[in-house]
Amino acid sequence: MTNTDISPEPETPTAPPAPQLRADEAAYEQAVNDNLKRNYLALLAHGLFGMTGFRLLNAPTFLPAYIYLLSESDVVVGLIVAAQHIGSSLASLPGGNMIAHRKRIVPVFIFIGGMMRLQVLGIALAGLFLPETWTLTATAIFLLFFGMFSGMQGVSFNYTVSRLVPVKMRGRMMGFRNFMAGIVSAGVAYFGGSYFIDNNIWGNGYATTFLLAFVLTAIGLIFLLWIREPEPPTVQEQASFASRLMELPTLLRQSEGFARYLVAATLAALAISAVPFYILYAGEKQVLTGSYIGALTVAFMLLQTTSTPAWGYMADHLGNKLVIVISIMIWIAALVLMLTVDTEWVLIVVFGGVGIGMGGFQIASQNILLEFGDRNSLPMLIATAGMLSSLMFAIGPILAGFFVAAFSYSALFTVAIALKVVSLIVTVFFVREPRHANK
Repeated sequence: MTNTDISPEPETPTAPPAPQLRADEAAYEQAVNDNLKRNYLALLAHGLFGMTGFRLLNAPTFLPAYIYLLSESDVVVGLIVAAQHIGSSLASLPGGNMIAHRKRIVPVFIFIGGMMRLQVLGIALAGLFLPETWTLTATAIFLLFFGMFSGMQGVSFNYTVSRLVPVKMRGRMMGFRNFMAGIVSAGVAYFGGSYFIDNNIWGNGYATTFLLAFVLTAIGLIFLLWIREPEPPTVQEQASFASRLMELPTLLRQSEGFARYLVAATLAALAISAVPFYILYAGEKQVLTGSYIGALTVAFMLLQTTSTPAWGYMADHLGNKLVIVISIMIWIAALVLMLTVDTEWVLIVVFGGVGIGMGGFQIASQNILLEFGDRNSLPMLIATAGMLSSLMFAIGPILAGFFVAAFSYSALFTVAIALKVVSLIVTVFFVREPRHANK
């Protein structure tokens, strides 16, 4: 499947009679099973290269350290990191509307993924060829557009997984994607820090690292061409973005469990906004050489990676809610350790603990979304969750930057711990496992 045309499709015709619809649904499920192995492997390969590259950009080490190097300001770090999430929050709901009516969404997925990768290339080239006074502005602009396309891709990817991979296999698939990408990205991250950055390759070691990220993500995109996407018998009719927005209150009322989960996820997202400042706190306590940045990134990626197959297995067999609860608890423990002991090796352990917590949280929070709605409602439910999370990611770093300037990193992390504790309480006592709950 190589067609990347994303022009609007005609409206879906009237649904067939019930007996015919059951037969069509059975044929669709059979087609999904027939192509499962091929599509499963394609998604794994796509994740191996794509996630490896994107992790070099999204890890809580390289980009914040790079922005701080250019600006020497915590506030600027918060503002520019926020630019990515502002873009994502603006684009999530339009991204959901873009695919809700389509029987084939992989062409849209490929197009959006290509646009994401061009922004990574822009960040790298800006660092290599623009004057330093312009590099910061260009990086912020490219991150804004990267976030916009990332918000759209988050919806299209999760919806693609919901249609191609059965529910009891999604956790393991996500886990193995993270595992393979994490093993490779840990090695690449250490190489980027100890060689590219320490030796300032091509005059800007950070930009050279981001150029490598672009190459890896571009290779990953190619594997999506291998996917065979069965067409479901029914989808939503095409509708305007405004009408989709008007449907959201009804969707939320129909899925009380999803609405409660949104509260917990939004609180957790606001707490995650402190993550870019972990590396700056480490720099306050230790000398941030390229090798040490690489070591912290390896600890984060390697433990995030090695834990994900176990997280995925647990999610498939015991449910995603349990994974969310345990992963948040581990994350809280890592932050408490960082506030109490700040030696060189303990900080490496802390970044590893954060990696374990983030690994479980990301897998479970992605997968649990796919169990709250049906095929027709999922695009907008996924988009709503993505919009709210990205909005918190956008607001959070800005507030965090000013908060650190006024108080301290320790004060910021204390607030982050408190937010995580509240999110944990909401999840434990108010969110039911969707597999066992009426939606």
